[in-house]
Amino acid sequence: MKSSVWLAAALALLASRAEGADTKTVRFGHFPNVTHAQGVIAHALSRQGKGWFEERLGPGFKIEWYTYNAGPSAMEAIFARSLDLTYVGPNPALNAHFKSNGEEIRIISGAATGGAALVVSSDGKITRPADFRGKKIATPQLGNTQDISCRAWLKAQGFNVTMTGGDVTVLPTQNPDQLGMLQRGGVDAVWTVEPWVTRLEREAKGKVFLDEADVITTWLAASVKFLSDHRDLAKKVAQANIELTSWIQTHPDEAQKLLIDELRAETKADFAPEVVAQAWKRIKFTADIPRNLVDTAVKDAKDAGFLKGNTDTSRLIEIP
Repeated sequence: MKSSVWLAAALALLASRAEGADTKTVRFGHFPNVTHAQGVIAHALSRQGKGWFEERLGPGFKIEWYTYNAGPSAMEAIFARSLDLTYVGPNPALNAHFKSNGEEIRIISGAATGGAALVVSSDGKITRPADFRGKKIATPQLGNTQDISCRAWLKAQGFNVTMTGGDVTVLPTQNPDQLGMLQRGGVDAVWTVEPWVTRLEREAKGKVFLDEADVITTWLAASVKFLSDHRDLAKKVAQANIELTSWIQTHPDEAQKLLIDELRAETKADFAPEVVAQAWKRIKFTADIPRNLVDTAVKDAKDAGFLKGNTDTSRLIEIP
């Protein structure tokens, strides 16, 4: 009797090891932002054992999730071959695409537009563009989408803005830290994304000075190696993202609850349902990639001084 029990246990262990050896891992990134809802919600479902992508990739695949504060870090991970896919803002992806001469990054689906804004302090010192002279503006990370939007907009207003100073100081600062800095007067304004825009409004009494409604905020990027080695898999991922985007559009209440729970798990911070509901109104979740908005992102990055030389985007978008 004991020998048969031992044999059964040994066979089960061998089967488990064999299954583990056959399991293929897809490494997926996102940021803990409302504008990355597809990634945040899919991460939540993976945590619950109900993986959205896992179910659509089929047996033998598992997703490993990684979170980033801003795009340049995620692009570095793709360059280092430690990430296969990530939700990311347009400018870090564009910069990575051009730096690698179009050999490393492809955009395989859209995710969100809008949801970013320039928020100023409620002290009344900034009421017009000219008032930003001598002020400090926080952005999520040097070279990320909001950082570039900020620098391009300031230059369009006639300000001399350098990487470290100029007429207006742009301070790359992690999203959670921006809230306290605006509250304490450490910065005069913040250019960021949801849910931080709404939190700055509600908790720091900030005022939206400029609402970025018509811009690409998030899209889904893949490494060229992943596309080349796993074309059919990339096709399933892109289709799963389209289906998840549609589900988010038609199930906003359920989507917001999943998102809040996952943001709490990732950031150890509470996000009130009313905050997320308010943030939701600024964002359009879409798998489309509007070509005119891609051109706008390229222009902003060039104006901000982050893109020089060849900016051909003919190979950037590749729907598998």
